Amino acid sequence: MANSDSGGVQTEEFERRPVPNSHLKGWKNFLGMYAGEHAAGTEFMIGPLFLAAGVSAFDLLVGLLLGNFLAVLSWRFLTAEIAVKNRLTLYFQLEKICGKHLVTLYNLANGVLFCFLAGSMITVSATAVGIPFGMEMPKLTDTMPNGATWVVIVLALGALFTLVAAKGYNTVSKAANLMSPIIVLGFLACGIFALRQLEVHSFSDFWNIWGEGSEPFPGQIKYSFWHVAIWSWFCNAAMHIGMSDLSVFRYAKSPKSGWTTAAGMYVGHYMAWIAAALLYAAYLKTPEAIAFMADGHAPPVAPGPLAFNSIGVFGILTVILAGWTTANPTIYRAGLAFQAIFTNAKTFWVTVLAGSVATIAGLFPAFAMKLLDFVAVYGFILAPIGAIIVFEHFFAERFGVVKNYAERSGISFNMAVLLAWVFSGGVFFLISKTQGVFLSFLTLPAWVLCGILFLILSKWMQRKQA
Repeated sequence: MANSDSGGVQTEEFERRPVPNSHLKGWKNFLGMYAGEHAAGTEFMIGPLFLAAGVSAFDLLVGLLLGNFLAVLSWRFLTAEIAVKNRLTLYFQLEKICGKHLVTLYNLANGVLFCFLAGSMITVSATAVGIPFGMEMPKLTDTMPNGATWVVIVLALGALFTLVAAKGYNTVSKAANLMSPIIVLGFLACGIFALRQLEVHSFSDFWNIWGEGSEPFPGQIKYSFWHVAIWSWFCNAAMHIGMSDLSVFRYAKSPKSGWTTAAGMYVGHYMAWIAAALLYAAYLKTPEAIAFMADGHAPPVAPGPLAFNSIGVFGILTVILAGWTTANPTIYRAGLAFQAIFTNAKTFWVTVLAGSVATIAGLFPAFAMKLLDFVAVYGFILAPIGAIIVFEHFFAERFGVVKNYAERSGISFNMAVLLAWVFSGGVFFLISKTQGVFLSFLTLPAWVLCGILFLILSKWMQRKQA
């Protein structure tokens, strides 16, 4: 969308037509973007939370290798393949299939979840800002704000992040490009200095940091190899099998650009997660952490103090910037989702609305402390919508289903899509809750069921309406 609210130069984003060949980009344009976007504030939480879940060395190191590779394959052979074929944004592609009113419902869910994710990143940055003020850090089991200092810092950071996001895409992009190299260097430095603190001198010493695993901390569930592999595959489910990154790869010259997501998966979701886990492992040897465990409590996972304990002031800066570079684009995306609902509102003000919701969410540490669970829910809810696009793309003609049915028939609400999405998600979420099944294990079955139901219901409804 051309955005004039921020005072920037208006650019054509091709929101409602295919990207022309003159605007296609080579693979290098995607390489840097994915490397920067996936070495961010979330990584400072996820690495320690894996350790708190009692993973073993094999489960973590090999499970992450497999899970991230499966994510790369999903981007390459599903998202990039369809994006290059159609060259449409996710929202316009959905509108053609689902109709305008149903896409509005999706945008609402998408926007709210984006706000909660951005809120957890405000929490991350707040743990760094609070260090000079002697702020009490949130604990793994905390859900509510723990004091006035915490509230003031979160509100101040939320206002700053929201203002930058509301300035528009150009400002968000420039901020990310400036900060990303510092963040990647910061993660690397944290990992190296944490290895020194842990007195690691060989690969066996490194392996023994996790060893055969341990009992999970209070309030956490035990992670096995498959927990790590499947969770790391689907933590970005909304982006790859959920097709959100159609909007990115529609600019790619070739589907092979999908391989560039490996930069994000192995710089961010491998190196950065392990570096952050090393920070926590070093902290667990401190008298403070030992005292927590002696009392039967889980030591806090506060990225700011963890990084400060390793590399000092540079660690504080890294955590602040990491949370910032994740919160900024996330608030911006939430604003775009809300704008699709409030079509007459200016981009600036809907982004302020999104940032306000994110800031309120950031006051509650639970979104960050339970980030593994939240990201699993996020992917589980949004991924099945991607199955609608994938199954229509690859199987519609074989099943005799009319493609882009909402556009061709003029309907604004495709009931086949809604029923498939709600039923598949509802069935497997109920199984997760009643049978205690790890939610990420059910993301793929829900995705497949949604796609199959969509084809069956579409064929029946289209035949009936015809």
